[in-house]
Amino acid sequence: MTTPNASADIQLLATFNDAWNRHDIEALMACMTDTCVFHAVAGPDMMGRTFEGREAVRAAFQSAWENFPDASWTEGEHFVSGNRGVSESTFRGTKADGTRVEARMVDVFTLRDGKIEVKNAFRKDRPAF
Repeated sequence: MTTPNASADIQLLATFNDAWNRHDIEALMACMTDTCVFHAVAGPDMMGRTFEGREAVRAAFQSAWENFPDASWTEGEHFVSGNRGVSESTFRGTKADGTRVEARMVDVFTLRDGKIEVKNAFRKDRPAF
């Protein structure tokens, strides 16, 4: 059975996914807490690369569209259990050199007070084509 809070949190994740596809940074950041954290799919650390705080997270989110101007996250499926949420989708995008990336991915979220506190992104390591 889905609780009212879980339903609202699932809608939050769907809204967040839609904002990514619209390339709408204001709508994305409206979904995030003031103390938000983003763990990117790649980077030098165990968690990829970590961005902490609204300005760092905003810049990291915007860089996704700079690196992949046609980026999209489709076939989104979302679920919530307690204060944790998961979104699964297919990422598609074209790099500046013309190579395309298409791979399934998962975001694992920590939720607080109706917003996203932590976004931890994972993507299949499929070669570009």
